Amino acid sequence: MNELKNLKKLGYNLPEASTPGGSYVSVNVRGRIAYIAIQFPILNGTYKFQGKLGKEVTTQQGYQAMELCALNVLAQIKEKIGFDNLLGINHIDAYYQAAPDWDESPQVVNGASDLFLKILEEKGQHSRAIFGVHNLPRNFCVGLTVTCTLHN
Repeated sequence: MNELKNLKKLGYNLPEASTPGGSYVSVNVRGRIAYIAIQFPILNGTYKFQGKLGKEVTTQQGYQAMELCALNVLAQIKEKIGFDNLLGINHIDAYYQAAPDWDESPQVVNGASDLFLKILEEKGQHSRAIFGVHNLPRNFCVGLTVTCTLHN
């Protein structure tokens, strides 16, 4: 399988891999497990999708925001690990901030899950957890962390 061909065929482009905003690394490899630090909806240095879901950001926009987070994860994998070294995604943790009466987080997180399955196919199958939080940095509506297994 060629992930880059899948991206192109489906009309996606990988953004530039972002750099950490604090004292941490964007990808931490321990043995055969890679931990990818939280990725936000940032497109080549430009902040996107800021605000609370159900207030300033619609559910559909939230889906797109989570899809962008997943593209940023793939950019980190490409740059720091290499797609050839990726055995598969194990688990994702999705974070969102929302208006008090909004309750459509599974649909939003599908933005990441669907993208991983489309691009990585079987390697993209994963479990997930979804966390509503009071605030996210820079007022992003969503964020995404990923744990992967590597071949060696």
